[in-house]
Amino acid sequence: MGTAFWIKRFTQVSTLAFVILLAFEVLKGGSIQAGWIGSASWALISAAVFTATRIYRSRQGQACALCRDLPET
Repeated sequence: MGTAFWIKRFTQVSTLAFVILLAFEVLKGGSIQAGWIGSASWALISAAVFTATRIYRSRQGQACALCRDLPET
């Protein structure tokens, strides 16, 4: 799994997290203009933690059933 794979994974996770966080902000009664900065910040933080953890566990040889990726051989 090369750099392109991890960049793609980071982008997917951050996009999904952003959409979910923004949707909850709007459902709580907030506006999109007020919620997008906070949602984007938390999405980037959570995607960075997720991706860094997956890289570490991949290097340790642990597969992720949720991600359906195999560790490097």
